Amino acid sequence: MMSMTCHTLEFGRTGVDSVACGCSFNASLDRFTVKNRARRVLLSVHRGYGARKLLCCRRNIARCRVYSTKTSEALLNGIVPGPPPPVLEVNKESRSSISITDLFEVVAEDLLTLNNNLQSIVGAENPVLMSAAEQIFGAGGKRMRPALVFLVSRATAEIVGLKELTREHRRLAEIIEMIHTASLIHDDVLDESDMRRGKQTVHQVYGTRVAVLAGDFMFAQSSWYLANLENLEVIKLISQVIKDFASGEIKQASSLFDCEVELEEYLIKSYYKTASLIAASTKGASIFSGVDSDVSEQMYQYGKNLGLSFQVVDDILDFTQSAEQLGKPAGSDLAKGNLTAPVIFALEKEPRLREIIESEFCETSSLDEAIELVKRCGGIERAQALAKEKADLALQSIQCLPRSAFRSALEGMVKYNLERID
Repeated sequence: MMSMTCHTLEFGRTGVDSVACGCSFNASLDRFTVKNRARRVLLSVHRGYGARKLLCCRRNIARCRVYSTKTSEALLNGIVPGPPPPVLEVNKESRSSISITDLFEVVAEDLLTLNNNLQSIVGAENPVLMSAAEQIFGAGGKRMRPALVFLVSRATAEIVGLKELTREHRRLAEIIEMIHTASLIHDDVLDESDMRRGKQTVHQVYGTRVAVLAGDFMFAQSSWYLANLENLEVIKLISQVIKDFASGEIKQASSLFDCEVELEEYLIKSYYKTASLIAASTKGASIFSGVDSDVSEQMYQYGKNLGLSFQVVDDILDFTQSAEQLGKPAGSDLAKGNLTAPVIFALEKEPRLREIIESEFCETSSLDEAIELVKRCGGIERAQALAKEKADLALQSIQCLPRSAFRSALEGMVKYNLERID
């Protein structure tokens, strides 16, 4: 059941080159002062404060059958030559020692600089649209994508003896953050979501028209800065990500309540919607560091498999966490007919689950019954194994990096993700 003969996706994408970001960061500032200020910013964000102060640590800054074109088996399985991947052990003793704030502290200054730059390139020109974007920026989040850009940038820079990040590294993080924010705004419109991380979504506050325009504006801004990099490689890499977002939404909309959906289709959709951007972020960062193509490809594999693992974990949490923890109703994906890994696995064992889903939950309490069946039939446990499989592949991919605080943080991200379901 785990066979992966997937079709479509071009994983050999390479990536990125240059442009000055106009960074206002003063290199002569006392690093101790900046680092501590940055840490306070990180802490305030993860406690839910300072929505307007923080644009840097802002990350989180329907039915026909459609099939994709071509993708190799190695692509989604993440098969690469070399020794078997390291086995990641997660235990309760180590759980309490991992936090996003601690993991990102080694790039806290970079995230603070990102904040300043995003304010200057996004905020002033369109205050109404920026206010709409701030609704999602202020909702909290892990700021994972720009942080990964900085972590990979610094980890790979050590290979070539690069002492400081380039302007291109910083611009890449800004572009990635804008694209991610735009995708979240549009996703909430398409999903008709009322809440994101416990706060009202943009379209609930400003209306659908402004929400769509705000997302379009963020995509347009990121595309303009992308074009100004004047490098065909990076334009192809990031442009494909934007295309993948649309492909993922089409695949999801075309398979709602479809109990014939297979695991490989779910993984392709998850790549399009989540892992593609993370993979482009990590690969692009390594290319700006000037490492060879083999290392860049490993960074791509790291981002891809980390992204897939994150998506599977998020889909598990949709069944195991409360509405308060999720910031949205539990089981909301299933209620909308979006069948994720736990459901796909459970469908193999429980005919009654198929009946309920195909009826589109027309009976009272049928959704609650379906959620219980997913849990009882081992869907959660098998999805946990899938998340761990992808996490192990991500860990294997960063063995090429020299040992450093930045590599440790990249490893910590993999572990942190799995601990969310431990």
